[in-house]
Amino acid sequence: MAITVNTNNAATASALNLSHANDALRKSLARLSSGNRIVDSRDDPGGMSVAYKLNSRLKRTEAVRHNVQNGISYLQVQDGSLQSAGTIVSRMSELRAMAQDVSKNSSDIENYSKEFIELQRQLGQIYREKFNGVSLFSVSESNSAQPPTQPLLNKGVTLDENLDQVTIFSRTLYTHDSGQFENGNVSIGVTNFQNVFALGSLDSSYVVSFAGTATNLANANEINASNFPTTSSTANAEVFNEEGFLKSILFVSMGQFVSVIEKIADARAENGAEQNRLLMVDELLSMNMTNLEAANGRIMDADIALESTRFAQLNVRVQAAASMVAQANQLSNITLTLLGR
Repeated sequence: MAITVNTNNAATASALNLSHANDALRKSLARLSSGNRIVDSRDDPGGMSVAYKLNSRLKRTEAVRHNVQNGISYLQVQDGSLQSAGTIVSRMSELRAMAQDVSKNSSDIENYSKEFIELQRQLGQIYREKFNGVSLFSVSESNSAQPPTQPLLNKGVTLDENLDQVTIFSRTLYTHDSGQFENGNVSIGVTNFQNVFALGSLDSSYVVSFAGTATNLANANEINASNFPTTSSTANAEVFNEEGFLKSILFVSMGQFVSVIEKIADARAENGAEQNRLLMVDELLSMNMTNLEAANGRIMDADIALESTRFAQLNVRVQAAASMVAQANQLSNITLTLLGR
C-alpha cells in the first residue's frame, strides 16, 4: 500500500471501529442501568409495540380489580345493614310474641309498642345507608339513575315464589379490561327495601277495633325513605301516628314478621352469592395481572447476566480500538522519515 500524507486509511478504519464499539458500550450501559432490554423504540420496534399494549392492558386490569374490590366492599356494607335490619325484625317478632301473652294488660302492650315504634324509626335510618354516597337500597318507585348523577341503576321486574311481580334493581360492574358488557360483567343487587319489608294488609283482628275498617287499610303496606310501614291516603289515624308509623305491635301478625324475616334471609343469601362471585372474579384478575406482567417482562426486561458479560466484552473492544486509533495516527510519521525530517 502506498504511503501518503493526505489519507490515513488505517486510522480512519480504527476510528470507525472505535465509534461502533463505543455506541454498543453505551447501549449496554443503558440496558444495565435501566434493567430494560428495549431502551429505545428503535432497539426493537415490534417488541416495543407489543410490550406497550401489554403494559396498558395490565394497568386497565389493575383498575378493574380495584373496582371489583370496591364492589365487594359495597356488598359487605349492604349485608351488614341487612343483618342489622334482620336483628330489628327478629326483635319485633319477639315483642309480638310477648304482647300476645294472656297475662299482659293494655299498659304492657303499650310499652312493647313504644319499642316497636323506635325500631320502625331505626329501619328508616337503615334504608338511607350509603356507600361512598351511593345508595345501598331502593324502593319500587325508584327510577333508573343515569351517570354522572349516580352509577347506572338498572330496573327490572321478576316473579316471587307467589308469582307476584316484584321490582328489582341492580348496578352493573364491568369485570373485563375492555369495558365491554359481553366480555365480562357482574350484576350488583340493590335491595328493594319496600319489597323486603312489605307487610300486606294489617292484622284485621285488631284493626277493626278502631274507627274505620280493615278494608280501607289493606293497602297500608308501603315502605318509603322515612319509615317502616307508612299510611295510604285512606289509612285510619288511630292506626298510624303523625310520623306514619304503626302505633301498636298487635297490628302486625306473627306470620307477617316471619315472612319479612324470610325475605331478609333471601336478600342476604343473594348478597353472599354475589360476594363469592366477585371474589372469584378478583382471583381471575389477579392471575391475569401476574401473567401479563410476566409477558411484558419477557419482552422488556434485560438479562443482567448476559448483558453484564456483553458489557465486559464491549469495554475491552473500546479500549483496544482506542489504542489502535492512537497507533494508526502514528503511521503518518513514516513520511517525515522519508522526507529527511
